[in-house]
Amino acid sequence: MTPLVEVTDLTVEFARSGDPVRAVDGLSFTLGEGRALALVGESGSGKSTVAGALLGLHRGTGARVGGTVRVGGIDVGTAGPGELRRLRGGVAAMVFQDPLSALDPYYAVGDQIAEVYRVHAGGSRRDARARAVEVLDRVGIPDAARRSRSRPHEFSGGMRQRALLAMALACEPRIIVADEPTTALDVTVQAQILDLLHELRRETGTALLLVTHDVGVAAESVDEVLVMRDGREVERGPVGEVLGAPAEPYTKRLLAAVPRLDGPVREPLEKGRPLLEVHDLRRVFGRGPKAVTAVEGASLTLHAGETLGVVGESGSGKTTLGRMLVRLLDPTGGELRYGGKDIGSLPERELRPHRHELQMVFQDPVASLNPRRSVGESIADPLRVAGERDENRIRGRVRELLDRVGLDPDRYEAYPHEFSGGQRQRVGIARALAAEPRVVVCDEPVSALDVTTQAQVTALLAELQAELGLGLVFIAHDLAVVRQVSDRVAVMRAGRIVEQGTVAEVYGAPRDPYTRQLLAAVPSLDPLRATERREQRREQRREERQELAVA
Repeated sequence: MTPLVEVTDLTVEFARSGDPVRAVDGLSFTLGEGRALALVGESGSGKSTVAGALLGLHRGTGARVGGTVRVGGIDVGTAGPGELRRLRGGVAAMVFQDPLSALDPYYAVGDQIAEVYRVHAGGSRRDARARAVEVLDRVGIPDAARRSRSRPHEFSGGMRQRALLAMALACEPRIIVADEPTTALDVTVQAQILDLLHELRRETGTALLLVTHDVGVAAESVDEVLVMRDGREVERGPVGEVLGAPAEPYTKRLLAAVPRLDGPVREPLEKGRPLLEVHDLRRVFGRGPKAVTAVEGASLTLHAGETLGVVGESGSGKTTLGRMLVRLLDPTGGELRYGGKDIGSLPERELRPHRHELQMVFQDPVASLNPRRSVGESIADPLRVAGERDENRIRGRVRELLDRVGLDPDRYEAYPHEFSGGQRQRVGIARALAAEPRVVVCDEPVSALDVTTQAQVTALLAELQAELGLGLVFIAHDLAVVRQVSDRVAVMRAGRIVEQGTVAEVYGAPRDPYTRQLLAAVPSLDPLRATERREQRREQRREERQELAVA
């Protein structure tokens, strides 16, 4: 039987100043009907470039594409406009990493799906509209007819990703190409999307090419794994063999960097006097009937040299809590004490002497760094705010900080776009350290990074903490990462802390059902265990539907 996808000696080069950059270098693979293959590797390994080549997305970009790519019998390199249109949507459909970028914010989700259907399948507006509602219902959007009239911003992150899947399914493609479809999702929503992809494959026979830097996601989802590095194949084979007994040193290093729920935990901390003490902290947005309580009754303590992990799903209040801890948001009620002093209600002029001691590292360093200023100038900002005027001392201190976080001090004049994602996060850490803080709140600092870069950033934070005695609050939706870096953990749901304790207590003997639910959704590196857990979740959903039907 002819494979659905045949890639032979694929090369992709992008023009840059100076020599062209070869993003994919001589890659070959096949994918059969109904099968699932994961492209796994670090950022910059060429995974997404390969995915784009399957749909001819490099046409007109200036990229030089060599080799042969055939999808559903169509030679993508030589296909004309009509064949490409038939390929995109009818034969293969793409699900992108960021649904907010892929969906038009001005149009209803159902209208966008209907338009895709009409372009590729023809038919009346009524038929296209009915098809849009049908596929939204198929991917689990509740009350699909009504919600189809909603715009993207009215959907949660998980629902937007489901909407992209619905758009991909509208024309019944033979293969879905999913590029990091769960990167920004919390573990329970991630599990739902992965389960959905599996069910769609089982019911429709659709093949799947999954691009991911998360090895656990690959274990949950595919039959085969192709490990990439620098545009080339490193290792390929059945998922159980590659993840269970990798042959290549690079694959072994990749797997070794994956945080695990059964990995080692930090040594118990000898606690001194608390740095931060929070009691019944509360934050309400808006007033009157439209008021939304984001955090309610939060109480916790942070000591010097300690890392407190805060976990929970999107919308649980984690970020709001973190911003209150450093007074980027004012609490609506409760107590926030720093060094024994109540700073929760201090006016700005009285809070200013403490500002430099409370710093935050943000999730998206691209958004938090000014693209028109050099990274050196961004790191220097806290020094200037603190009153330093000697430019030689400022430049010397910034060079020290760049070196301290593992970056070349000579890159003071470089701009954010010249750094990788992990390097930009290091710049964010350097800027936070410039103020010589005692408390640093890290809000999802590694969520968009591949596992090896993740490990480098978390190791850097641990090293800095040990050296400087920092109190760290580490906010994340990845429970395995939080377990690895934390001394104690607080679990949040709907604005409340439902459980907190040491890592051994929360992970080893969780008391709250919600904590157990979160832990059960963490991807397993064992494909057999992943299959068992998927079936358990499927049975649980079936029972929940039956209970709702009876009610």
